[in-house]
Amino acid sequence: MLSKLIAGIVLGILILLPISARSQASFYVGPHLGALKTDGADATNYLVGGTLRLKLMPAIGVEGNIGYRQEKFGNGAVTVKTWPVTVTGLLYPIPMIYGGLGGGWYSTTFDYADNFNQAGFADETVREFGYHLVAGIEIPASPAVHVFGDVRFVFLDYDFEDLPGAVLDGAESNFYSINVGLLFRL
Repeated sequence: MLSKLIAGIVLGILILLPISARSQASFYVGPHLGALKTDGADATNYLVGGTLRLKLMPAIGVEGNIGYRQEKFGNGAVTVKTWPVTVTGLLYPIPMIYGGLGGGWYSTTFDYADNFNQAGFADETVREFGYHLVAGIEIPASPAVHVFGDVRFVFLDYDFEDLPGAVLDGAESNFYSINVGLLFRL
């Protein structure tokens, strides 16, 4: 069993070695916009941010994102402002289609409505780790510019305060976003 595993790894290296020898790392940077929906949020919201993408080989890449998003829960009882910083490993099974898995730090401010502040609920900022899955398409518009679009499923676990009247009953922090962006080759 072990010898078959070792033989498989060696065979994989021998197959990928010529591809990696011919490939050249490409570095891209650009903006992205998105629409997101969180279970329990009052409405669909938007996000904005920047993307860094490094393609190590034709089939493997790594991406870093920083962004900003804001959502309201409980009919405006709390506004959640988030600044995620994420890293994603990307696989390109075919040149324009990618999938990935990643994680990140989500610095989040819970801004409670004034009536809840007066009742003793203080605004707070927390940092949570979350992970995400992504699937998308990256289309070269020119040798130096790529356009991308993807869907991301993000899994977080925020601890909302127990506000009176069950205004946040059932509020969750997992969400999905649909994103588009530009990547400029450096």
